[in-house]
Amino acid sequence: MKSTRLRMFAVVVVALVAAVASQPRSSLAAARAQAPARHHGIEIDHLDRSVKPGDDFYLYCNGAWLKRTEIPADRAVVSVWSGLEDLADERTATLIEQAAKSAGAPGSNAQKIADLYRSYMNESEIEKRGLGSLRPQLAAIDAIKDKQALAAALGETLRQDVDPLNNTNFHTANLFGLWVAPGFDDYQHYIPYLLQGGITLPDREYYVSDSEHMREVRAKFRVHVGAVLKLAGFNDPDSRAARIVDLETAIAQKHRGLAEDQDVHTANSIWTPADFAAKAPGLDWQEYFRGAGLERQQKFDVWQPEAFTGEAALVSSVPLETWKDWLAFHLIERYPAALPQGMYSEMFSFFGTTLSGISQPRPRQQRAVIAVNNVLGDAVGQIYAERYFSPQAKAEAEAMVHELIAAFRKRIDALTWMAAPTKAEAKAKLDTLYVGIGYPEKWRDYSAYEVKPDDLFGNLWRSDLFEYHYWVGRLGAVVDRHEWSMTPQTVNAVNLPLQNALNFPAAVLQPPFYDPLAPAVVNYGAIGTIIGHEISHTFDTEGSTFDSHGRMRNWWTPADLKHFEDVTAQLAKQYDQYRPFPDLALNGRQTLAENIADLAGIAAAYDGYHASLGGKPAPEQAGFTGDQQFFIAYGQNWGEKVRPAALREQVMTDSHSPGQYRAATVRNVDAWYGALGVKPGERLYLPPAQRVKIW
Repeated sequence: MKSTRLRMFAVVVVALVAAVASQPRSSLAAARAQAPARHHGIEIDHLDRSVKPGDDFYLYCNGAWLKRTEIPADRAVVSVWSGLEDLADERTATLIEQAAKSAGAPGSNAQKIADLYRSYMNESEIEKRGLGSLRPQLAAIDAIKDKQALAAALGETLRQDVDPLNNTNFHTANLFGLWVAPGFDDYQHYIPYLLQGGITLPDREYYVSDSEHMREVRAKFRVHVGAVLKLAGFNDPDSRAARIVDLETAIAQKHRGLAEDQDVHTANSIWTPADFAAKAPGLDWQEYFRGAGLERQQKFDVWQPEAFTGEAALVSSVPLETWKDWLAFHLIERYPAALPQGMYSEMFSFFGTTLSGISQPRPRQQRAVIAVNNVLGDAVGQIYAERYFSPQAKAEAEAMVHELIAAFRKRIDALTWMAAPTKAEAKAKLDTLYVGIGYPEKWRDYSAYEVKPDDLFGNLWRSDLFEYHYWVGRLGAVVDRHEWSMTPQTVNAVNLPLQNALNFPAAVLQPPFYDPLAPAVVNYGAIGTIIGHEISHTFDTEGSTFDSHGRMRNWWTPADLKHFEDVTAQLAKQYDQYRPFPDLALNGRQTLAENIADLAGIAAAYDGYHASLGGKPAPEQAGFTGDQQFFIAYGQNWGEKVRPAALREQVMTDSHSPGQYRAATVRNVDAWYGALGVKPGERLYLPPAQRVKIW
């Protein structure tokens, strides 16, 4: 639902950049002091009534809040979402700290939570070990003698660290990334997807763009790589850094761009082991798969075939010593929290300050909580759900979801452009849609994961392997369509097209998005549009390519598909016009699926809200009608204040539009014009014929 793209190639790097995750408690009070107490309804004090809704709906809804809000030094963005994340993280911190003070039974989840937290907080042990914890891995890299051994070493770095359909790690710091999911064709079983990787910066554009800003970032990146190698004791660090950056630039040039990656049809490329040698020569694939523990796997879906061809060729053409330096750098870069303060500070300086504009890191205690929450998410989440999500809240959320599914079904019936066979297939998707509310039906088993109270690097290293082996162990197994991809304490929501499923974690089902004391219309405008957004992902440019079983299949008539493609192209063109910087515009194709979901989500929630009235008028709030409250609640979902560096990264690397442009989606909704009195000549006004209508 919201952006998950901020660099998460390792859990500890989340603690470095911290761009959209929770705020440390040291800055919570300052942030909350900037905002008045919440009302049970739309936030009247957030409005800027000097702005016409038809000129800038985002500023009209959020302008007063934006004027009085300052971004804390340890944040890249402050938003409505981050306020709710603050609450979820405070609760999570309390649970983790309570576990750390208790004596959990050996091997229990409580013991693992406590020991992982203690290992993160044991700064004296971390300083004492220095880089000693990494020495066995660094020695193994140094011992690589030829390209065959290199291939095995590259295979050993493969991790389950990408999810291309949900914008999690579109790139991986390893040469390639693994995603285990239902097959596009074999939808009943888990198969391995391999994706392009090998770069450190957020996206290929950071390496290939000729803009002044990107040239500056690349220059600082080169200095950063040299500084890391120098701190690690490598000789001639600057020359090594230059070769590493040159290698990553060459890798990035082989990558597929993010906008093109949105087309899942181009990703259905099944390769056998023999295909890798024939189509991507240069890498000893037999050794690579042996190193990865995948030597028995008989088929892979290669997401970006051209990148595999290009990257494999680089393994052959680039000198062995450069690859060894690249491996060593990426090993160090992956585990900054487990390294001495000097190394952590260098990494924060680049990832936090240069890339995201953050001037200071979070307190270590908060970083420890984030690490535990990410590594042992279900263990913490089980406690969180029991403590903070009542059966009543679950029942009320489920009721709203079913109301919005019903509203969506009615919208499908009313479509004049869609033929009956396509409508039947679309409604079949709604009939089989699994909706997970609050928490999963089954919890992860962490019994095979070993945690020690004085070994942070080992704990993080074993966590990576535990996660990898968990997913590799599922290859060929029957798909569990009720499996969750988020924890209960996550402030987000997700559509899983290959499972035809939705997840709404407990932490997002709270004020300001869902407030049981607020008028129903405000809940429909806030959480209702979020729920509608996720339902409508079932029919966006990705979801529309999968049927009710999660199988990639064209279930559209030719005429219906052409209409859908034409109208969505119109929406993409609309977003192409938005320009947050003079030298940088949105890419409407890159953000198309999310923009479709926003538009359809508003429409479904608006219908659901009117159906809930039963013919009665909605109660007014401070002189605002029901319809006005609905649209303002939607606009206030997206209030955010972002540092320029972080906003640039989002525009270039995220499939979600920035909040100010998500709020502007209302310009395509006829009812918005009447509700807010929007007239021709105002900046957001669109003539009826130019308003995009899809679902």
